[in-house]
Amino acid sequence: MQALPLLSAPLLIARLVSSPLRCARLLPTRASSLLLRSTVVDLAILAGHLLLYPTGISQERPLPRPAPHPAGEPPEGFLAPEAPQPAPGAPTMLPTEGRAHPPVLLLHGFIDNRSVFLLLRRSLRRYGWRHIEALNYSPLTCDLRKAAELLSRHVEEVCARTGHRRVDLVGHSLGGLIARYYVQRLGGDTRVRTVVTLGTPHSGTRIAPLLSAHPLVRQMRPDSKVIAELARPAPNCRTQFVAFWSAEDQVMVPATTARISHPDLLAYNVHVTGVGHLALPVNGTVAAGIREALTAAETAEGAADTISVA
Repeated sequence: MQALPLLSAPLLIARLVSSPLRCARLLPTRASSLLLRSTVVDLAILAGHLLLYPTGISQERPLPRPAPHPAGEPPEGFLAPEAPQPAPGAPTMLPTEGRAHPPVLLLHGFIDNRSVFLLLRRSLRRYGWRHIEALNYSPLTCDLRKAAELLSRHVEEVCARTGHRRVDLVGHSLGGLIARYYVQRLGGDTRVRTVVTLGTPHSGTRIAPLLSAHPLVRQMRPDSKVIAELARPAPNCRTQFVAFWSAEDQVMVPATTARISHPDLLAYNVHVTGVGHLALPVNGTVAAGIREALTAAETAEGAADTISVA
């Protein structure tokens, strides 16, 4: 499994290097500069991510139960007993509804793993998100629908374990498409409050025809059955979508395919400048935008609850 990124790296490098060089001659000076700069950053991120990849191969284990806080200081000389530890295999409990932000589940892209979210996870934790998990789907997965079913089971498990009714999802590239399929086609809108996608081919991408030998890549093509399913009506979908896209994203062909355009979905498209495909999960400006999107959803949800109570 560790060799999988190395198999796709040469093709990705070829794409990142050759496409900007071809386009640079056709673009205005400023746009050409942004494209070349974002390409250099993407290549540096790719090198770093190849080193971090082994750290994210294993599936993430749920966080341990937080220790209870005593109501007051114990009498002098009192030795408090150790907090009982949950039995092996017992479900862990985390902050429940109303005591923290909803859980955030992170979904990686094609032939990747949870290590890609190292910086985004730190950013969310620094600003108050206590419950963040990343779900690895197998690199041997050949059907996006199967990955969406795995996500469905994981979301139910997280809700049962934490007491939260709903969660937020953040997906990079293919991960965003899996999240959208779960919400739109498998009834996930009952459990998912917000889906944030980063460089996700919502209308399909035409990158690297040679990679289409892989079934998952074929499902990301514009003419795939999965893309056609996502274009079908989705009346009364309760989930909000926020799609980050960049003109310098060399994996989205065309770049605007990372935007969501569906009459039944509440979707906001956020254009970021000078950010390549691999940089989207690690870019500080994008991380700030994700935090803003999740906080705005909480504000809107709180206002709706206030109105309904009144």
